[in-house]
Amino acid sequence: MHEHTEFTLSRDTDAIQIPSGNKTVIPAGTQGVITQTLGGSYTIATYQGLARIADKDLDALGIEKAHDAPNPATASNGTVGEVDEKAVWDQLRQCYDPEIPVNIVDLGLVYDCQLNKSENGGTKVEVKMTLTAPGCGMGPAIAHDAQSKIMSIEGVDEAQVDLVWDPPWNQNMISEAGRMKLGMV
Repeated sequence: MHEHTEFTLSRDTDAIQIPSGNKTVIPAGTQGVITQTLGGSYTIATYQGLARIADKDLDALGIEKAHDAPNPATASNGTVGEVDEKAVWDQLRQCYDPEIPVNIVDLGLVYDCQLNKSENGGTKVEVKMTLTAPGCGMGPAIAHDAQSKIMSIEGVDEAQVDLVWDPPWNQNMISEAGRMKLGMV
């Protein structure tokens, strides 16, 4: 929606550098272009390189935050039911590598998803995922994004996202939808 939009930051803005994953502050007045707008985060290109801006900082880009979508684990009557594994997968499909326009599920990065009852009656979600390359500095940021999206589901009171390296990721793990998005079919 806002991809390829030029901007001038209206204030100092927290960001995560790509691909190192280092936190930085981009100063007010910096000009750039939005290169990707997926999953509630924005990848921008400035003279400093690529960086990821969180949804909470859209105002600095001159963008109004969109209204939140309905929670996938809340019934149409507004009541909260059991956490459905599909709701977790749907949230994981809202997580993107900031350099690749395909979600982490369709990239084949999510290896396992387990839902267990926690001691207080809520649900604990445990996810095992990998990255396209072991040296990717964005790994912790992508894992944190996945954890945050899982925690937004009603009834989830704990989410653990572990980065694993076995089996090593390869392009054969990309779903058909992901292959189509990347032009690999």
